[in-house]
Amino acid sequence: MIRRLAQCVRQFKLQSILAPLCMVGEVTMEVLLPFLMARLVDNGIDKGDMSVVYRMGLYLVLAAFGSMIFGILSASFAAYASAGFARNVRTDLYKSVLGYSFENVDKFSAASLVTRLTTDVANVQNAFQMIIRMAVRAPAMLVLSFSMAIGVSLPLASLFLAVAPVLGVGLFLIIRVAHPIFIRVFKTYDRLNNVVRENVRGMRVVKSFVREDFEIEKFSGVSQKIYDDFSGAEKRLALNGPLMMICADTCILLISWIGARMITVGTLSTGDLMSLVNYAMQILMSLMMLSMVFVMIMISRASAERIVEALVEKPSLGDPENPISSVSDGSIQLKDVCFSYTGNKDKLCLINANLDIKSGETVGILGGTGSSKTTLVQLLPRLYDTTCGEVIVGGKNVKDYSLKSLRDAVAVVLQKNVLFSGTIAENLRWGNESASDDELVHACTLAQADGFIRDFPKGYQTIIEQGGSNVSGGQKQRLCIARALLKKPKILILDDSTSAVDTKTDAAIRQSFKEDLAGVTKLIIAQRVASVMDADKIIVMDGGKIEAVGNHSELMQKSLIYREVYESQTGGGDFDEASQA
Repeated sequence: MIRRLAQCVRQFKLQSILAPLCMVGEVTMEVLLPFLMARLVDNGIDKGDMSVVYRMGLYLVLAAFGSMIFGILSASFAAYASAGFARNVRTDLYKSVLGYSFENVDKFSAASLVTRLTTDVANVQNAFQMIIRMAVRAPAMLVLSFSMAIGVSLPLASLFLAVAPVLGVGLFLIIRVAHPIFIRVFKTYDRLNNVVRENVRGMRVVKSFVREDFEIEKFSGVSQKIYDDFSGAEKRLALNGPLMMICADTCILLISWIGARMITVGTLSTGDLMSLVNYAMQILMSLMMLSMVFVMIMISRASAERIVEALVEKPSLGDPENPISSVSDGSIQLKDVCFSYTGNKDKLCLINANLDIKSGETVGILGGTGSSKTTLVQLLPRLYDTTCGEVIVGGKNVKDYSLKSLRDAVAVVLQKNVLFSGTIAENLRWGNESASDDELVHACTLAQADGFIRDFPKGYQTIIEQGGSNVSGGQKQRLCIARALLKKPKILILDDSTSAVDTKTDAAIRQSFKEDLAGVTKLIIAQRVASVMDADKIIVMDGGKIEAVGNHSELMQKSLIYREVYESQTGGGDFDEASQA
């Protein structure tokens, strides 16, 4: 874990080294202050030698000024290094997430990945800054102060060693109890983010069903769980402070009592006792800082483990050793294809699928909810890999292509249409970042989107708000279709992507495809029979199996499911017309 996170320091290695070095310089200056003060008292004030007072006073000023300079430099280097380290961690994590397959994303959940990119990275950043500063300052102060104390009086300095086992055992027990709680807290954070994410995205649904009170109660429950866990962990960590104070105050009392007796017998000077008390305070502060470092490392340890877990996750899909870089045509073959989202062959959602689709054909896909229509088409661009069987595109197994070349050749408009913040033109150029304005217009014309885009005051420069909230569902679908067309794919998949447009616009889109995309293989998942009636082939799916394949006339004869769907939709329309008459 530490080795993987250390790779994220990269270009900030120099600052990460200079910060602790400057911190050692600061500590050295601070440790000199009690020693110089003792010399000022014993050799200057007690003996009435003002030259010693002036000289030692100057040294004290220089040491204090040096401590300040080293402290400023250390803080600056540490801030720069920790911010850069966090940026690299966040960037590496984001790149790793973007490389995930759908299977990897399903494993972590979107809410968990958001928590890792935000809260967990912030915790690790704070820990890194504390490590290169406080984790260096505390041991350095402890060692140097103790060394100076030994130089003053070995018997009195030995008192510090007596409390070390007590502190060590106390810290170990506190950390052992509190660490599992912090692990649980961050998992609860995932749930909290998921609740917020769902409610922000589904705000209209929450309001339309008047479920604000229910959602507030659900959020409060998760938030209360975080509060209970954090407060429980903090109560245990709070024992750290009293433990430190008891040990340190005991040392100071013993030093003062024994040191006073040594002064009376002449074995210790007043200045030396004063320096020992100062060193005792410095050791106390270093122990307090060490405890803070332990607490921060303990909190960040859970975050670091979660970050590294996501960083080292290997995408379940990847390129072969010698990938094919181009797809020759849009022909498709499925040979005994089975698929399970869990990888369990006993829980298949797609069973023994066999298909043969020629390049340029228009293929409709019909079936009830849960019949695996979407699962079938997601196997073509390798959004998932088959559990068994082969998917052939352009005469080659999809696993033989590089993912980029395959997905460049297969454009998918999924059920959940997503538009990003930016202009309409910027969203469209996701399909082809070098597309000209004329190409944008042409794609939108085919998708029947050019008309409503020109109705906007700023046309193609109209800003799309987050999630596409300022366009209707049908407009969003048509923009997503145009974006897919700009890829100039060999296979175009429309996964129920015209469900929100009227039948007239749907027919116009299909007609434009027929005229302008003759060489593109088109797979259209639809709920309306009218959307696929004129397709070259229609695939009827039921229960994860391909129930029948054929054109409209053939299916009316041999497929009971297709005939029932057709009659229910067209018969319903006749009934409505008759009732209105």
